[in-house]
Amino acid sequence: MKRKVGMIGLGIMGSAMSANLLKEGFPVIGYDIDPERVKALVREKGVAAASCREVAAEADVVITSLPSVEALQNVVHGKNGLIASTKKDLVVIETSTLTLEAKQEAFEALKDVGVDLLDCPLSGTGAQAVLKDIVVYASGNRQICEGCMPVFDGFARANYYVGEFGMGSKMKFVANLLVTIHNVSAAEAFVLGMKSGLHPDMILKAISDGGGTSRMFEVRGPLMVAGKYDEPTMKVDMHQKDIGIITAFAKELQCPTPLLSAAAQIYTAALANGRAKQDTASVCAVLEEMAGIKRG
Repeated sequence: MKRKVGMIGLGIMGSAMSANLLKEGFPVIGYDIDPERVKALVREKGVAAASCREVAAEADVVITSLPSVEALQNVVHGKNGLIASTKKDLVVIETSTLTLEAKQEAFEALKDVGVDLLDCPLSGTGAQAVLKDIVVYASGNRQICEGCMPVFDGFARANYYVGEFGMGSKMKFVANLLVTIHNVSAAEAFVLGMKSGLHPDMILKAISDGGGTSRMFEVRGPLMVAGKYDEPTMKVDMHQKDIGIITAFAKELQCPTPLLSAAAQIYTAALANGRAKQDTASVCAVLEEMAGIKRG
């Protein structure tokens, strides 16, 4: 019998993980502050919960997929949060991209009530999550992480144990630095090619098969070719939050990140152009405008 999984946060990533876990035969009970997302889980044959507390009470292991530090604090400390469940020996897999300080505070608070928190951010977009094409950077108690591997395998193609609690987030910051830069470099390449007269379809096909390709070029390239960004797998405003976290982390370490700083300006321009809720591939549209390109 597979362990019952609780999912707190049923947004782009949480809903994709839930769907894949259900396909793999895991019972899933979920909660989100948006009732429509909970209804969507029920349509996938999941079970609805009325609170984080109910999720904790019913599940063997809980996964959290949250947009902000405030959301994590509410999930942990809220009136109907995880602490209020008073359930001992519960395992919580925290998959969000948040500050180390916020995760450490949650770790200590849950430890005090007998709950084990793991720091397990994910590498991959929402579209990749749907296809189970994401990677887990697991950190925390090694034995507990290893015990969660069947759950990881239910929604991810790979998982890596990277060390003590917090190391997962550090690995995610490194991964997201690359994603941030590669996404803009892919857009820049498309814009240079289009400005020179190359067709975007041919750019995608030829570059994807050569030495200049990248995972972001291949994942976000089709959106850039279509010039359609209104069905996001990662929203610009959410990624801006991630850029801020990485920048602050690097500053604390006194580690220069010049390419990240340069790329960040293009995401800021996307926000200024009203693209906050679009996919991050929309940086291509920003660069097209800067280059004076108008597609028909």
